[in-house]
Amino acid sequence: MGYEEWKAYMLCVFSNICLAGFNIVSKVSLNKGMSRYVLVVYGYAFGTLATAILVLLFERNHKGKMSKAVLRDNFFLGLLGAVFGRTLYYAGMEYTSAAFASAMGNLIPSFTFVLALLFRMEKLEIGKVSSQAKIWGTVGALGGATLMTIYKGVVVISPHTHTSYHQPSKAFLDWEWIKGSLCLLTSMLSFSAFYLLQTATLRKYPAPLTITGFMCFSGTLLAAIMTLILDHNLSSWRLSWDISLIAPIYSVS
Repeated sequence: MGYEEWKAYMLCVFSNICLAGFNIVSKVSLNKGMSRYVLVVYGYAFGTLATAILVLLFERNHKGKMSKAVLRDNFFLGLLGAVFGRTLYYAGMEYTSAAFASAMGNLIPSFTFVLALLFRMEKLEIGKVSSQAKIWGTVGALGGATLMTIYKGVVVISPHTHTSYHQPSKAFLDWEWIKGSLCLLTSMLSFSAFYLLQTATLRKYPAPLTITGFMCFSGTLLAAIMTLILDHNLSSWRLSWDISLIAPIYSVS
């Protein structure tokens, strides 16, 4: 395995470490009363600014042509990533927990694999070990997500009571938990479609930073429109020197 392949794997590991912190910071900010819609807008706005700087530094001399097809793809990337993916992710996290949302993120590779097969972006060869591993991994991920959705165990640590650990663990349906799970499932499906569209867009315009910048800008505009429609409280837009400022900045990572 060469350096470039090791580099790709290490970047994936690093991004997952950042994602763990992102879940915790986002959950704390939502618990503090920050609007999930405003959090999406500010997160993508900061992402647009950060990416614009990187584009000026590293892709300023890129000579590729920004076609109408690429601009259209960036619109849908913003729609899938910000409006559907990130907003529903925050909604699901509010109804469940940061740990649960993080665990449900393991569905993204499975959903991406299934969608890639449906859109003929990947071939399935049953005889190969790699294809068999993908199939069993998909089945295992879906089974785990189903189990986590319908099962809720004993509360180990609770700020409200000291007797929770005496109660036996039991499986039951909790509407808030189910609703959060459905939001997260839809979010993961949206992110999977986002990754496939992003791959196709980069083939048309091989400038990843520029594509990311346009995607963030599109996501900012679409999320802002969504927020103006769904959240009429002007005070929701106010940022303070606390977690409400840290959360959108951290989400840029």
